[in-house]
Amino acid sequence: MTVHPAFPVNSIDAAPLAVRVVDPLALSSGLAAAWDRLADEASEPNPFLERWCLQSALHLLDPERRARLVVVQGGADGPLIGVMPLAPASHYGRLPFAHVTGWAHPNHFLGVPLVRAGMESLFWSILLAWCDAAGWARTMLHLPRLTEEGPLTRALLETARQRGAAAEIVHREERALLESDLSPAAYWDAAVRAKKRKELRRQANRLAEQGDVAFRRWQAGEGVDAWIDAFLDLEARGWKGRAGSALASQNDTQAWFRAIIPAAAAAGRLDMRALDLGGRPLALLVNFLCPPGGFSFKTAFDEDYARFSPGVLLQQANLDLLDDRRIAWTDSCAAPGHPMIDSVWRERRALVWINVPLAGRADRFRFALLARAERAWRRWKGAPVGPNEVESPT
Repeated sequence: MTVHPAFPVNSIDAAPLAVRVVDPLALSSGLAAAWDRLADEASEPNPFLERWCLQSALHLLDPERRARLVVVQGGADGPLIGVMPLAPASHYGRLPFAHVTGWAHPNHFLGVPLVRAGMESLFWSILLAWCDAAGWARTMLHLPRLTEEGPLTRALLETARQRGAAAEIVHREERALLESDLSPAAYWDAAVRAKKRKELRRQANRLAEQGDVAFRRWQAGEGVDAWIDAFLDLEARGWKGRAGSALASQNDTQAWFRAIIPAAAAAGRLDMRALDLGGRPLALLVNFLCPPGGFSFKTAFDEDYARFSPGVLLQQANLDLLDDRRIAWTDSCAAPGHPMIDSVWRERRALVWINVPLAGRADRFRFALLARAERAWRRWKGAPVGPNEVESPT
């Protein structure tokens, strides 16, 4: 394990706390196990920062090795307090403005760090103090896609206030969320208009005339290779393939997907569904289940059968997540206003992008200049400029 010099910050239970930058490909067995335990004890679940997902992402999706895997730990072998990938950035949107950012690949749909429950404020205090002292960190810490009402966001805003400079919420968006005490059938009836339900029943009947229709769910212990191949092929034959954004469009994202699906299965996080016609998948869905939450990671459908709405029919079957007592809610990971999932899932999850100034005098000065420039830009665009309504130009 490659370890940069520790930055001692505080003590808890008589064990000195330290921030370390570690090599994700050279983890000790003890640190790997501690990372896995942290995922089960985290304040907020995030599959994209669990070891089975992030370790291969840092290897395959960050070819320039910009990201630093930062861990806050109680001593060299003590319990992990938090894990987060950080990276230096030379631009903020179109502005040549050096800062630190929470690292994430575009296929990572949540930015909250993995932090032990109850230690949210401690984690942010330690991490920000470490950034203050790091020679490569400048101006501010930019944190994308934090949950607006989550304990980590509340702790971050309070920690920034206690440091003497308020954080700025610079962007906010909402996406579909599934969270209800209703049964799957009752939820479907409540969420989807009667006319639309009738049309979907008609489409399902017409689809059944084409051959044998079956819903299928991946089972623990089952192989994943056939599922992986089918998903990559189905997605690549659709609009994402034509746009060059399918996982199979790039060697690195395809390799990452092939790495994380078996790793998610081994970690007990994998949930995959299929709608088959004559034994051939028309729609596929990949969920990651990280109790108490779920994450609808990727979906694909055969566009030659779009008139039968196979993706929506599969999402109807996917509502049985409401019967899973381990899962209180499921994040769609979809773009805001997504026409399909927004019409099926009624709840919304709000995400925010937050800027936190570092402590140096020059850092605070540059941060203040940026904040004023952003507000001026918002006024020019005619957008809201309240303290929780400022939107980033990124």
